[in-house]
Amino acid sequence: MLCLVLLVLCAPALGQRQFMTNVRLELGSENDRTASIRIGDLDGDGDLDLSVANGRHWPRQNVLYLNQGKARFNLARPLGADLSTSYATEIADLDGDGDLDIAVGNDLAPNVIFLNDGKGIFARHATFGVPSSIRSLTLADLDGDGDVDILATIRGARNQIYWNDGAATFPASHAFGTAADSTIDVAVTDLNKDGMPDLLLANRDAQPNAVILGGEEGKWGRAIPFGTGKDETRAVAVADFDQDGNEDWAAGNIGGANAVFFGDGKGGVRERVAFGRPDGITYALAIGDLDQDGRPDLVVANRGQSNAAFLNQGEADGFREVRFGDAANATYNVDVGDVNGDGFPDIAVANSDAPNQIYLNLPLRKK
Repeated sequence: MLCLVLLVLCAPALGQRQFMTNVRLELGSENDRTASIRIGDLDGDGDLDLSVANGRHWPRQNVLYLNQGKARFNLARPLGADLSTSYATEIADLDGDGDLDIAVGNDLAPNVIFLNDGKGIFARHATFGVPSSIRSLTLADLDGDGDVDILATIRGARNQIYWNDGAATFPASHAFGTAADSTIDVAVTDLNKDGMPDLLLANRDAQPNAVILGGEEGKWGRAIPFGTGKDETRAVAVADFDQDGNEDWAAGNIGGANAVFFGDGKGGVRERVAFGRPDGITYALAIGDLDQDGRPDLVVANRGQSNAAFLNQGEADGFREVRFGDAANATYNVDVGDVNGDGFPDIAVANSDAPNQIYLNLPLRKK
């Protein structure tokens, strides 16, 4: 079983991958206070671009970085005219026209939908919700009607689901949780194989993390705790790590080790295994097959510690850790995608106190 052992190596072995950057792959500045970065083909030219959310609590300009091919981000474009206190610029086809649109989630400022003309020109379309302390947005079809809805985590208030009317406006919403909740991140998947989306909630402030099983027409069941009950969890990501047909998930924690939860296919946990540093400060997680061996790997974004990729070695061998990046950085977010077109997913990190960076996923060369 995959969960029997987790190997930790600070450098990859020969024939493995390494994650390299340079000054040409630095984007933005330390003054941007970047909270989030997302990868997608925004201009429809076949390569992957970046959407960057800046500001957090201080108004800054959100930015799109357009890939000119082979990870050359030589063209940047402002997203919207306003400077805003943004935590998220999430991308999905919100109006069903086949291109990627952007939902911007802000801290105590209006949240905005930007629609894409198909060539990477984004027009302000509508606001959604009311200004609140949004910390993340998750975009998914939560009610099974074929369009993409928005789930917003709101610190110090009830979380909200905003229902898409099919035209990328969100006139109706559904609140869940309590005003005391500190949910920072949510993953959406079908844990119990009933065809309905379920929610995995990452909670802070010593509040238990939770699974919420979904039902017909976006109705939700009770919260089922997972973890120790005292985890300071800031991130959650889903994949079938042991390839047994059941969805598993990883939780990124502050002040402790991260953990993989192996699902039982019914919405519960079969086994929990810790990984990473025992004094970890993980702010974000991403999933990708970094070594193209058919198994999902993990990327961990840390604050005040090196970031790391955990390469899935399969059943008995667990994960192998490859660290990258400056340990002094505060990496708030991470995403993966093949930005240089070589067939291997690369890593984009959002740093709040330093320029954002692209790390190219390259074969380790023999010295």
